[in-house]
Amino acid sequence: MSTTTEQKQQHLLGGLTVAILAVNGFEQVEMTAPRKALEELGVQTRLISVSPGQIQGMHHDKPGDMFDVDLTFEKAEADAFDAVLLPGGVKNADTIRSSIHAQQFVQAIDREGKPLAVICHGPWLLVSAGLIKGRTLTSWPTLEADIRNAGGRWVDEPVVLDGNWVSSRKPADIPAFTAKFKELLAQRVKDSVRGTADAALASAGTGG
Repeated sequence: MSTTTEQKQQHLLGGLTVAILAVNGFEQVEMTAPRKALEELGVQTRLISVSPGQIQGMHHDKPGDMFDVDLTFEKAEADAFDAVLLPGGVKNADTIRSSIHAQQFVQAIDREGKPLAVICHGPWLLVSAGLIKGRTLTSWPTLEADIRNAGGRWVDEPVVLDGNWVSSRKPADIPAFTAKFKELLAQRVKDSVRGTADAALASAGTGG
């Protein structure tokens, strides 16, 4: 990405807040790489989990680092966030999908049309939340049947954009995943200020 494009995105995205939903066993790089890219553009991120304290990431099947939890699912309010990031990891995704509070959070985010970025096993939460029907997305290949059975259209592509959703399959897709997520966030900002006094500022930050 060119420096000019990065500057334009920073102008647009600075001040946004993204919720990262995860529990123990999340695939670490699927959280840390997008998080770093977003924070470099001035986006605030909050790590939300089932309970306070710390959670541990994974490097595939090996234990990773510990990360501080900022907020619990029960206390998190969708109105306070501009978007959601759902990293994968089998244990993480299989646990988080059973949280009614996590389900309600993503339901509220999606209802408001806010960007939702999901990778690898992350779509399991969306399946359990009843959000898959009629959507097109990708994931780790073993989720294909779950997504199709839930009424979704599964495709095997590095990154898929469907409305306010962006999805990817695995860690190798992270560069494309992160780039598309940033584009989606920027478009959300432009759409939200269209017709307001801030529209000219947004246009100045994204013009060619």
